[in-house]
Parts: sequence; structure tokens; C-alpha cells
Amino acid sequence: MSPTAHIIDKKRNLHKKILNFCQITSHIGEFMAKEVETCLNAWELNCVFSITVDNASFNDIEIKFMKKWMNARNCLLLNGEYIHMRCCAHILSLIVKKGLKDEDISITRMQKAVKYVRSSPSRLARFKGCVERDKISYKGLICLDMETKWNSTYLMLVMVVKYKKAFDLLEIADAMYVKELSKDKGPGVPLSKDWDFANTVLPFLTIFYDATMRISDSSYVTSNIYMKEVFAIGRKIRLLSKHKDASIKSMGISMKSKYDKYWGNVDGINVLLLIVVVLDPTCKFGYLNYFLDYFFEVHGEALKMKLSSSLKSIY
Repeated sequence: MSPTAHIIDKKRNLHKKILNFCQITSHIGEFMAKEVETCLNAWELNCVFSITVDNASFNDIEIKFMKKWMNARNCLLLNGEYIHMRCCAHILSLIVKKGLKDEDISITRMQKAVKYVRSSPSRLARFKGCVERDKISYKGLICLDMETKWNSTYLMLVMVVKYKKAFDLLEIADAMYVKELSKDKGPGVPLSKDWDFANTVLPFLTIFYDATMRISDSSYVTSNIYMKEVFAIGRKIRLLSKHKDASIKSMGISMKSKYDKYWGNVDGINVLLLIVVVLDPTCKFGYLNYFLDYFFEVHGEALKMKLSSSLKSIY
């Protein structure tokens, strides 16, 4: 376990510090909470604004115990009602993985093609020969992705589509390429529809990738852009779910189901994240009211009332 603190000093400078790095013997929520409590006590951190965790079930129990302990010390804002902060980057990852799941075979073919080229120096040399024959000016190196990280899959696709013609030439120049990818009922080489899918989906994945990079940055405060990114992604997913291309539409519908699970219900929105939007001079209430009405319609009124009540309690 590696608790990390984001702290703003007296000069309003943001700092990020790893508080501990230790092996844990249990993933029971209460045990995890006690480990975090010990860490906070060691650093004499008495005021905690929020705790950001992923969607693991034990984290709900952990947050419950942390809230009880810190409330007893009277060190929580609004009695800790909104201490539990969901990790935006993690949720975005779940949304993208859900959307790409139905098109897994197209991505698998491209992954296998990249893996073949990168599996030996001789194969890479033949591929580079195809690149030179086709006079491709792009000099980037194709790279393998990691199954657990969708952003690495995105970066792989960005590279692969630039070398489409080289892979087409490789089918002709290297008989083993086709044989290797087709053996043992393998997926085979990338087809025309796979390239079409990649070219169509990449502009949308770029939006998710850029949002993840912005929200994950630790060199500046990101709380004021959290809901901006959530709203922007939500609006884009709605457009995807109505796309004229059947595969893109299907992907959008899958993404929307996952998006709605975390951000489609007024009870799942952390009011503290709405407060920082109101305090942002470029947004204020006008911006927030528009999106609350857009996404939640009549249910948005309850969220507005909760926001107003929280603001009055703080100020």
C-alpha cells in the first residue's frame, strides 16, 4: 500500500508526497483503514479534505471506518459526508475498456501483428524494409501495449495506423507473418474493417486519453476541472451512442452504461466537486446549472439544493 498526499502549503503551492510504502497482509476494509490511520498519525496530518480510491469493494468499508475515526477528531469538512472521492482516471479507464470490449477481435489482430514484428530482430528488420519501400516518413517506433492499461492500447493504435501500408506489404513480403498469426485458430492478420475501425475510433479515444492526462497531473490542482471533464466526456458518449456507424454506436451505448453507473445518478456525484466548479470564476453557477439540467433533467434540482445547502454550511 502506498498512501500519497496532495498538500497545499501556506504559499499556495501544491505538493505531492508518498507517505508510506508497505506490504499489507489483508485487504479487509477495517484493516486497511487502520493502516492509513497509523500513517496519518505518523505524519501528524489532522485535517483531511478527501480520500481518493478506486472502485474495490473493500474501499467502501475502509472509507466508512476512516470517516468515523476522523469525525471523532473533528477534522472533516461537512462532517465527512463527501470524503469519499472516486478516482476519475480509473473510472475513465473502466468506461473505455467497456466500450472496446465488443471490438476486441479487431484490436487483438493489431496486437498480434505488432507482437510478431517485435518478437525478433530479423522480423523487425523485414518490417523496417517494408516501411522504407513504402517511403513512410513517420519515424516513431511501434510498441506493444499492456492488457491492463487501455491508454497503452490507445498509443499502440496511434502508431499502428500510421504503418498500415507497411503491414499490408509485410503480408506479401513475409509468408511467416500470415502463417504465424493464423495458426492454432489465431485471429489472423488485420483486415480492412479493422483498419477502418481504428481510424474511426481513434479521434474519440483521443478525447478520453487527453482527459486522463489532464486529470492525472500532479503538478497543478485538478479538483476544479474534474467535473468539467466528466461533463465533457458524458456529452461525447451521448453523441457516440447515436452515431451512424453501427460499431461506434454499439461502443457508445456500452460506454454510456458504465458512465451512468458512476456519474449518471445524482447520488453518485460528490458535492465538493460541484462546489469547486462554482468557485471557479470561469464557470460559476451558470455553467453548472446548464450541465445539471442537461444530464439529470428534473433530478438535477435535488442536486442543486444539496449544493446550495453545502455552500451555506461552509460559508
